[in-house]
Amino acid sequence: MDSVSTPLASLNVEPRVELRDALRTLSERHGSGIRALEELMTQTALSADEMCTRLAAQFRMKPISMRELNQYEPDFDVISFVEATTRLCVCFREINGTNGTNGTNSGKGLLFVIADPLDARTRGVVEHRMRSRPTVPYGWALASAGDISAYLAVREKDVRAMDSLAFDDPIQSAVDPSSLALTLQGISSDDSPVVRLLNSTIYDALKMMASDIHLECRASGLMIKCRVDGVLTVVRRVEGRDVADQVLSRVKVISELDIAERRVPQDGRFKAQYAGRDIDFRVSIMPNQFGEDAVLRILDRYQLSQASGGLTLEALGFQQADTRFMRSVASMPYGMLLVTGPTGSGKTTTLYAILTEINNGLEKIVTIEDPVEYQLGDILQIPVNEAKGLTFARGLRSILRHDPDKIMVGEIRDSETAQIAVQAALTGHQVFTTVHANNVFDVIGRFTNMEVDPYSFVSALNGVVAQRLLRQCCPDCTTDEVIDADTLVRSGIDPDTAGSYLFHRGTGCAACRGSGYRGRRAIAEALRMNDELRQLLSERAPLGAIKAAAMRYGMQSLRTAAVELVKRGETTLEEINRVTMVE
Repeated sequence: MDSVSTPLASLNVEPRVELRDALRTLSERHGSGIRALEELMTQTALSADEMCTRLAAQFRMKPISMRELNQYEPDFDVISFVEATTRLCVCFREINGTNGTNGTNSGKGLLFVIADPLDARTRGVVEHRMRSRPTVPYGWALASAGDISAYLAVREKDVRAMDSLAFDDPIQSAVDPSSLALTLQGISSDDSPVVRLLNSTIYDALKMMASDIHLECRASGLMIKCRVDGVLTVVRRVEGRDVADQVLSRVKVISELDIAERRVPQDGRFKAQYAGRDIDFRVSIMPNQFGEDAVLRILDRYQLSQASGGLTLEALGFQQADTRFMRSVASMPYGMLLVTGPTGSGKTTTLYAILTEINNGLEKIVTIEDPVEYQLGDILQIPVNEAKGLTFARGLRSILRHDPDKIMVGEIRDSETAQIAVQAALTGHQVFTTVHANNVFDVIGRFTNMEVDPYSFVSALNGVVAQRLLRQCCPDCTTDEVIDADTLVRSGIDPDTAGSYLFHRGTGCAACRGSGYRGRRAIAEALRMNDELRQLLSERAPLGAIKAAAMRYGMQSLRTAAVELVKRGETTLEEINRVTMVE
């Protein structure tokens, strides 16, 4: 072809010559065969599968579909996972009848599936490495770049940066706290296997968008787990008690904790850089019978702001009724709004969304948090520093002298903080805060246990929101699911009414990393205070009477909200049974 802009309508006449020559011409111009393939598909209007089939015939390779890729077993010894991702070339083993470039066409060998048939560099690397395996037959196949990328995305759940680490070399006891480098190059270049293990664990957890990393010392070694979308996943088991102890020591070093102390819990924090941004880590060390456990809470401000498309209540997934309730309470001039739920249920994110919406620049908004998880514009945010004496209670006292209009207290943990927050709400301030409780009614008991006067508390309280996070079915691989009658009964659903439910389940794909779930959304039960409820609570009426009154005023339980999502096919019955209790 004379020019890359030459019309390719004649492809149907001479597809073999035109496609091959056009690809080579475009590749010379772009310097990349993948980009040349993308432009060629645009010009010819061929799909990725059609282009792969035609090019495979011209370059005398076997075309491989996504379904066939999933049937093969990868061999990351010849082409590592990281290299396969970079080169878009995957090595598969135990292939029968390989049409090898070394002249062998039978027996078991290796098959290299590549996305760019003109990638001479990758072919040269493979041929060089296969010289050390002269008896192993191998051949080449062609797959689309999208299929290879999707296949590697699925495999990434099992194959991570740490999988190539070995502990054959001696463990170094002296490590430099400043050597934390969350890049593949930094991980591979470090001399200490302990540093490489910890850094690669953190690196992989951030890629998985995990919220926590668990390092558990066992009798035989170290168990590494990550919490992704609220569910713990085993990442790796590392044999050797010495390795486990030194990994925990490394965590203590970078967190500036006492390495010699192994009998009492310790709390610390550290920072790292990943993808050009700072990531905060909150560390909890706990002794056990085999040594110590560590939990690293990942506080990624970028992930918090980007994962939900912005800090708004709609983006968090609340139903319209709950959104209207929270906005209504947040617009009140004074009083207290409590958000409750277990750790990791999204309480702080909900308060951030509320503050973002009500921040119009006309009022002074001050927060005190431990730690500051997300930076809000035009809002004074104070981090707790207990080592320097800045506790929630002391900080809240100082905030009241700073002429605030609205105050956010990250968490009420003790009696002093609870009493100051209630007094602030009674004296003309609007207070937003969180507390750990299972539902909206347990909050009352929590404040009573913290010796807060019940009458003052219910007078200050405007509303309570209890929330949970539910995983959603992956939209790319969702399929219908049949639920048996016994499971429906155990889940509190009448089998006679289940015909109107859209029971769905994700089968697992590249987009959801094989889990069948992608993303989470919030569900809530909201209790708006009124005179009747305040009187019942101050009189310490039976819980049944309080619940009945709340239901009369339109309160919806967490379980009811969760069942509604199952009814619409947005999540699974298994997921709501994991997160909420059957009523």
